[in-house]
Amino acid sequence: MPLARRPPKILCVGRNYAAHAAELGSEVPSEPLIFLKPPSAVIGDGDPIVVPGWAGRIEHEGEIGIVIGRPARNATVDDAWTHVAGIVPLNDVTARELQRRDGQWSRAKGFDSFCPIGTPVAATGKDPQVLEVVTRVNGVVRQHGRASAMAFPISYLIAYCSTFTTLEEGDVLATGTPEGVGPLVPGDVVEVEIPGVGCLANPVIADNAPGPEPRRKA
Repeated sequence: MPLARRPPKILCVGRNYAAHAAELGSEVPSEPLIFLKPPSAVIGDGDPIVVPGWAGRIEHEGEIGIVIGRPARNATVDDAWTHVAGIVPLNDVTARELQRRDGQWSRAKGFDSFCPIGTPVAATGKDPQVLEVVTRVNGVVRQHGRASAMAFPISYLIAYCSTFTTLEEGDVLATGTPEGVGPLVPGDVVEVEIPGVGCLANPVIADNAPGPEPRRKA
């Protein structure tokens, strides 16, 4: 099934695995922590992740992504999965130092090329609770997580998000990353695989363009 080059919305879930929250020095929140990535961050399989030289440490976050096929507003947990058209590997690339410095995540997660998304596979007949995600860098496994270990299950996340925004056809929901996030540097190749669904692979290249100009005092 095709994926829109620029999905209408990309909703992401933070700290949805206890071990990942712990490795960042945080706790699992009492309710889902939702943020957005801009559609301009999307690239496809084989496209390069462009690392700004001024942005500090850049890290991979392999995730299970789902693609909405039927609009959902105030969906229930029981029928949430009926609104899903596809499952897709996704990499929530993050500028970790900027994330900590800014206090909110828009810039750190919103750079062009910071949302590689693979080719969706139809969700029909798939059980969301048995899905897994594996992230490899240069062939070495760095992350391996199971949906069953999520603090908030995928169907709950769909229902939760639909209480404050209408989930539209083509929207993508990134369901959180397991422990093992780590650095990406130019020359790396990062893969995110959902076994039984597909694999996403992207090379990492450098961008030597200058960063923001220092603020000048009036």
